[in-house]
Amino acid sequence: MRDIQNEYDSRGIDIQKVGIKNFDVPLNIRRKNNSNQVVSAVASVSVSLPKDYKGTHMSRFVEVLTMWQDRDMLGSDLKGCVEAVVKNLSAKSGELLLNFKYFIDKTAPVSKSVSPMCYDCSFKSVLSNYGTEDETYKFTLGVKVPVTSLCPCSKEISDYGAHNQRALISVNVSYDRNKHIWIEDLIDEIESCASCPIFPLLKREDEKFVTESAYNNPKFVEDILRDIILKLRNNPIIDEFEVDCESIESIHNHSAWAYQKEVK
Repeated sequence: MRDIQNEYDSRGIDIQKVGIKNFDVPLNIRRKNNSNQVVSAVASVSVSLPKDYKGTHMSRFVEVLTMWQDRDMLGSDLKGCVEAVVKNLSAKSGELLLNFKYFIDKTAPVSKSVSPMCYDCSFKSVLSNYGTEDETYKFTLGVKVPVTSLCPCSKEISDYGAHNQRALISVNVSYDRNKHIWIEDLIDEIESCASCPIFPLLKREDEKFVTESAYNNPKFVEDILRDIILKLRNNPIIDEFEVDCESIESIHNHSAWAYQKEVK
C-alpha cells in the first residue's frame, strides 16, 4: 500500500516535536519497599521530524509504549523507552512525559490509622542528538505535594488562632540516570518543610495533633520554598531543580505564590 506519510515534503521545514498526547497506559512502578504499584499513566511522546518527510508513523509510538507497559521500572529506566521511540522513527531526538497518580500509605500521627494518600507524579525523559557526539539525555522526576501552611503574621497579631490553608508544592528534580531518588523520599522531604503534612484519615486525637503542630510551626510561602531549596541544594544526587509553592489563602480570594529554579 502507498505510504503517504513517508513521502517527500517540499516545504523545507523541520518539525521540532510531533507525536501523540494523552495516551492512557498502565505502568509498573517499582516502590521503595521493592514491591510494585500499577498506575494509570497518561503519556505524551514525540520525536523530531526532518524536513524531507511528510509525516511520522503515529502507530509506532503506541507500539513502543505497549512493549514497555509491563516492565518493572524506575523513572530513570525510561531512557531505553525513549531510545526505542527514536530508533523506530529514525529520529534524532525524542521526548516522553508520563503523568500518573501514585499512592503512599500514610500513618496518622497519634491513632496510627493507616490510609492511602494520592500524589500527582510525573516522569519526563528527553533525548537529543541521538547517535552523535553531542547526544544528551535528561530525566526529570516531578511530584505535587499538598501540605498545610499557617501564617506567622496572623498568629503574631491575633489574640487567639491563626489562619491556615492548604498549600500545593510542585517539585521537579533532574539527576544522573545511573542514580536514583525514590518518590517516597522526595515527598517526605517536601512535607517536612511545611507547617504540617496532610493526612487522608484523622481521628479526633490526630486532628488535635496536626492543628497544634501547624500552630507551633507557622510558615509563610517564602519560608516553605526556602526550606525546600536548602534540602534540594544539599542533595548531592540532584543536578537541577524547580520548586513552585502555591498557598491557597483562606482569608483572601487569591493565592500566595513563590517559585525558584536552580541548576547546580
